[in-house]
Amino acid sequence: MLGNNLPLETDVISLYKSNDIRLMRLYFPTQAALQALRGSNIEVMLGVQNSELSYVAASRNNSYDWVWRNIVTYSDVKFRYISVGNEVQPSDGTLAPLVYSALTNIREAVVFYGLGSRIKVSTAIDMTLIGPSYPPSQGAFKDEVRAYIDPIIAFLVANNAPLLVNVYPYFSYVDNPIAISLAYATFTSPSVVVQDGARGYQNLFDAMVDVVYSALEKAGGPWVEIVVSETGWPSAGASAATFNNARTYLRNMVTHARWGTPKRPGRAIETYLFAMFDENNKEPQIEKNFGLFYPNKTTKYNLYFN
Repeated sequence: MLGNNLPLETDVISLYKSNDIRLMRLYFPTQAALQALRGSNIEVMLGVQNSELSYVAASRNNSYDWVWRNIVTYSDVKFRYISVGNEVQPSDGTLAPLVYSALTNIREAVVFYGLGSRIKVSTAIDMTLIGPSYPPSQGAFKDEVRAYIDPIIAFLVANNAPLLVNVYPYFSYVDNPIAISLAYATFTSPSVVVQDGARGYQNLFDAMVDVVYSALEKAGGPWVEIVVSETGWPSAGASAATFNNARTYLRNMVTHARWGTPKRPGRAIETYLFAMFDENNKEPQIEKNFGLFYPNKTTKYNLYFN
């Protein structure tokens, strides 16, 4: 939504429908977006912004208020998840201590309003919480983040909720292009690149997801599912950010998601592509160019979403 030239919310919903996009991630609630979603049958992951964590963590009443205003009021919107915070860093002395309380308060409110079986409550992490990552079976959370992530994992286990993970092979590739090939990062490697015991990895996305599965196993969450709450590739603005690379990654991502990873073969990976539109108000330049569509609603890559 960080653009000054984006379509009206009702037009966005029409674009979702015409492209058979059945799931949406909203980073924060707006009345216009939620009104447009009424009766659409699009399933929604709705975010509690990091700036709102202090409010919902402060008291049960506040979390009940948030859920009432943004969820219960829109009874004809199909909410699937509430993401309580996005990429909160465990080292953030202000936000990190709020996440667990915010999770439990929002979950309590969801249950109170009779929506506990329909809406899962979780938080979205990035890959910086991972320490050992090679090979994927050795994946583990950094020692210094365990005090933050372990209670969250216990919460997810207790409530049968997935961990939301933002997975970007693009950034892993540009941070280490000597060790990681572009083909491995874009699903175009012709053969296995990383052999990990009996498991062979032909693309970086699978390896990154399975690293987190391995980390979950070591932190008391062996049965916690992963939902990829963001992945994408920019089309301009930095190294390897080209139209062709982005198209290759995204087309292959859509095709690949149904097949699962070597640790979870045959189990489709619920994946949210970042982002719907290019956003001209974002900085730096690379952040402007993650869209799957141009602001005039024309498609960039002609993806088939289902």
